[in-house]
Amino acid sequence: MPPDARILIVDDHQDTLYALESALAPLGYRLARATSGDEALKQVLRGQVGLLVLDVRMPGVSGLDVVRYMRRLEQTQHIPVLLLTGFGPDHELTSAAFDLRVADLVMKPVDPWALRTKVRYLYDAHQRQLALEHEVRALRALVKDPGDIAATRLPVPVPDTRVPVQRDADPRPTGPTTPKAS
Repeated sequence: MPPDARILIVDDHQDTLYALESALAPLGYRLARATSGDEALKQVLRGQVGLLVLDVRMPGVSGLDVVRYMRRLEQTQHIPVLLLTGFGPDHELTSAAFDLRVADLVMKPVDPWALRTKVRYLYDAHQRQLALEHEVRALRALVKDPGDIAATRLPVPVPDTRVPVQRDADPRPTGPTTPKAS
């Protein structure tokens, strides 16, 4: 998946899509939209989705159905998903969502600040994970063929020149102590 993968917003109501796009636009990520579970699956399978913000209850293919299908495929099983629901707390839904390794279940109406925080964290963490996996593959290729160092394009690590903060291991005073007078 490219580093500029999109955040796919899926809801069957246009006004909700607009509100979610407006809430997420300040993050600066590329956004895409879908109005059905089928359309969402098509976009996810094209390989350009880095995070899914997905309504649970939609006609036809539900949000949970989309996640079930994604988790069965190697190429999509690790894409983070935020599920949205407007029907309040539901134990069965919560249990099903977390059994499918959904990152979070968000209640509508959505708080834009909370949504941005969750999306930023999940998207960035997923991108870092993908970058680490790419680096591991490059290092494994280097170990297999040490003569082809230029082909791996590994970044040169920059040493950390900061002086670490020194802290006492035991903050209690040393030496004899005298009892305080009451």
